[in-house]
Amino acid sequence: MNPWKAQKQPFIILAPMAGYTESPFRRLIREIEPSTILVSELVSAEALRRNNEKTLRMIDFTPEEKNYYGVQLFGSEESAFIEAAKMVEDIGADFIDLNLGCPSPKVINSGHGSALLKDIDATQKMIKKLVQSTRLPVTVKMRLGFYDDDDIITNAQKLEAAGISALAIHGRTTKQKFTGKASWEKIYAVKEHLSIPVIGNGDITSAQIAKDRLKNLDGVMIGRASLRNPWIFRQVRALFEGKPVPQKPSLSEQLDFFQRHAELATAFKNEKWAMIELRKHFAHFLRGFHGASHFRSQLIRVSSIKEMQSIFDEIKATV
Repeated sequence: MNPWKAQKQPFIILAPMAGYTESPFRRLIREIEPSTILVSELVSAEALRRNNEKTLRMIDFTPEEKNYYGVQLFGSEESAFIEAAKMVEDIGADFIDLNLGCPSPKVINSGHGSALLKDIDATQKMIKKLVQSTRLPVTVKMRLGFYDDDDIITNAQKLEAAGISALAIHGRTTKQKFTGKASWEKIYAVKEHLSIPVIGNGDITSAQIAKDRLKNLDGVMIGRASLRNPWIFRQVRALFEGKPVPQKPSLSEQLDFFQRHAELATAFKNEKWAMIELRKHFAHFLRGFHGASHFRSQLIRVSSIKEMQSIFDEIKATV
């Protein structure tokens, strides 16, 4: 049986995001909505097999993240993927996700990410070897195509034939990067031709949009919207189950969320690392009230929990 089908459906997945989906943030998302499937940041298969210390830390996770936690690998070398997959197996992750979607020039110029869509036959052979080499389910996150979406159905069928367990599709081509609107019609068409779970991704900014976009798909993947509203996963699950959509917490409760994020991140590594990580999250936070930009500009420079708490106290006293 496809292990993905044992997860709560429709699936709700936290998209892998470089610099954001580190373990403390993933754990908080899991606390908010326990059915959320978690994926690591983008991890270099080559750096992993070379035992790069920073990369090894990126795949770290805690027991709270199990069932279901996957590591997303990017690269282009078959041997690197196979060796990295063995390491992911050894740490006890639940699945391996392959990145065929990153549009970053740095990534694609190295032949990684969505550049793998340029020669789908070679990519299919590589993924088949990887699937045969690991006991973990292998999934893929891809774009509609590199230059256009003309071959998306054929490409998806080739990936399924390689033995992947699920496919997530971002509704833009590589050429589009993150411009324009995500197109979901081709994702629905792919689902009609595949038997494995197909997950849609792109421009989901509310629970209602997630429900409207679901249609014949098996789930949705949410990325950038979760940085402004981590509670979107709970809201989406409620709407999927026909329940009232819970409101986003009060500003005070949101600040408590980031307080807990800081504590978890400090315990996970150290205070200096925690503050650097949180600065990126704060860049997406605190919007929609008088003085928000002022406080946001302060928070993206914090260097200690004490300094962060002082700004939080000021916000609570002002708003």
